[in-house]
Amino acid sequence: MIGFLGLRLLRAALTIVLVVSFAFIVLRLSGDPAMTIMSPEAPPEAIAAFRTAWGLDRPVWEQYFSYFGAILQGELGQSMRDGRPAMAVVLERIPATLMLTIPALIVKVGIGVPAGVFAALYRNSWIDRLVMALAVAGFTVPSFVLGLILVLIFAVSLGWLPSGGQDSWRNIILPVITMSLGGAGVLARFTRSAMLEVLGQPYIRTATAKGVPWAAVVRGHALPNAAIPTITIVGFMVGTLIAGAVVVESVFSWPGVGRLLVVAVANRDLAIVQCILLLVAVTMVTANFTVDLLYGVLDPRLRGTASTGAH
Repeated sequence: MIGFLGLRLLRAALTIVLVVSFAFIVLRLSGDPAMTIMSPEAPPEAIAAFRTAWGLDRPVWEQYFSYFGAILQGELGQSMRDGRPAMAVVLERIPATLMLTIPALIVKVGIGVPAGVFAALYRNSWIDRLVMALAVAGFTVPSFVLGLILVLIFAVSLGWLPSGGQDSWRNIILPVITMSLGGAGVLARFTRSAMLEVLGQPYIRTATAKGVPWAAVVRGHALPNAAIPTITIVGFMVGTLIAGAVVVESVFSWPGVGRLLVVAVANRDLAIVQCILLLVAVTMVTANFTVDLLYGVLDPRLRGTASTGAH
């Protein structure tokens, strides 16, 4: 078990380092923040002073090691726009993002998993075809297109719901639906595939031949064994909660982390962008690590494999 956890922790740390390094290099090579933040008509001396003040005049490799050293000390830099700590700016937006992402995740799982189970149990029936048609439609339509369609129907044409903002609970409905449908479709397809694979196993036929009621076979054998691939998808969705909110928050003018990322990229506010990307990386790694632990609980053979590989 120690080898299992150690291997996962090492992989998680390496993933975070790679993501942060890639983001750092791309941001530094994509342009000079001084030319974006300051007026194009600013004197060269002012631009040079700005670059010196923020350490942008140093070599990229020196900025890189300085940035990682600051991270290890818990310092994630300051916003180039207002001088506030980057983490404080990001933390202010997290509650708004969670107001969308947590209900969206609940809706995804609450719709996608049962739909996939029913589709598998009624394979090749009209129920199966209907569920799969809706699932394909859900995850093939881009979220920004779906969001605009919902706004046109329910906000503009019918006037039932607001088109954006954060004024009341009614503002949450359209963004949550937009974020949920695609994920529910993906979950439905994966759950159906996992259930069909399990239902075709010999032990399912054996249990049925012994006279075990079909409902008990599904509850006691099929669902637990089909849970592992489904947990993988759910874990991935948890890890991408913040990243997945970028488009939806922009469409609905929602003041969350996703919209902050769009604004920070446009303004070349490096510390804010790096802080958000670090947060996204940590969230994804934590979700994947949790999924790995659940694998070890659901299937102890994986722990043995990981420990053997570690030695």
